[in-house]
Amino acid sequence: MQTFLYNIVMLISRIHTYFLTLNDQSENSLTDKQLHFFIIGAFGIAMILILHPIFLWLAKTGHTMVISFFYVMTVILVITFAIEIGQGFYGTGIMEFDDVYFGVSGFLVFFCVFIAIRGIIHLIIRLSRGKDQEQKYEDPDLF
Repeated sequence: MQTFLYNIVMLISRIHTYFLTLNDQSENSLTDKQLHFFIIGAFGIAMILILHPIFLWLAKTGHTMVISFFYVMTVILVITFAIEIGQGFYGTGIMEFDDVYFGVSGFLVFFCVFIAIRGIIHLIIRLSRGKDQEQKYEDPDLF
């Protein structure tokens, strides 16, 4: 885990140095904070421009559970990495990549079980309404 995090930190450091070098070579003398403001801001907008159309399409086609999955998966990754980094930084535990792997794997397994149960419930609802009402049935996204 420490090697993995070290490699990520080194990659980010190289990218940071690259932008600092570009800044130093240009006539713009932006501070480190200003560079963070512009670069992270631009990176976030780039992600919005890529992900927003995908999420719009998913919402229009009734796949809002996929959007929820992406959101929760992102939060799970952030939380598990934060726990491991905190353990390594404060010495409250052993920082291991396996803990992140097993934590995320647990979420994925539980999510698959949830989707299977949800699918069975939706199938029972469709079958119980009969063929006449099948076309009028809208998939409730509450569960």
